[in-house]
Amino acid sequence: MIDPDVLHPLPEHERVVFLRPLVTSPTVEVGEYTYYDDPDGAADFERRNVLYAYGPEKLVIGRFCAIATGTRFLMAGAEHPTMGVSTYPFTMFGGEWAERTLDLVTGMPSRGDTVVGNDVWFGYGATVMPGVRIGDGAIVAAGAVVTADVPPYTVVGGNPAWPIRRRHSDTDVELLLEAAWWDWPIGTITRHVRTIMAGTPAEIAAIAERERGRHGTAPTT
Repeated sequence: MIDPDVLHPLPEHERVVFLRPLVTSPTVEVGEYTYYDDPDGAADFERRNVLYAYGPEKLVIGRFCAIATGTRFLMAGAEHPTMGVSTYPFTMFGGEWAERTLDLVTGMPSRGDTVVGNDVWFGYGATVMPGVRIGDGAIVAAGAVVTADVPPYTVVGGNPAWPIRRRHSDTDVELLLEAAWWDWPIGTITRHVRTIMAGTPAEIAAIAERERGRHGTAPTT
């Protein structure tokens, strides 16, 4: 069984890293089995792919997400002042400029944390803007620029990203969110991995129901 705390889950391919054992920043949280794939410095994810993380805002990514090369998360520190005539960041250069403008910067509203659900797939070169929330099971197409929240199990693409299609019906999405297979014990996931990959929402819901009946509660880690 794959150890979620191993940095390189495929020892022969250092381009693939599990992010949970890699990240060190207190403002970046990543769930188990979420990986980043990059042939050129995958281990530099925090420095090269989480940008402008100067403030208290967090980047939270769930379990079992697949993040392709060049996916970048722009944090709230990328924001420039827009309350007046100029967007130039005078404050960052210090000195008298900072003395005269610091209160303007510290008073700027924040878009808050960036939150990614579970089982989300990011295509090559996707960009996620500050404060966006991406639901479970979503797919972000290659090159997409995500500027607004993405509902669960929705495919988005373009700049700005817009919904291309829903992966499942509303009823099936409800079943999947309730089943939350990503929170099952890893043994249960392993036993049913083929159904998770190729089965139907109804089949996933049935497994969750059987496990619930067996243990008295929904399967959890």
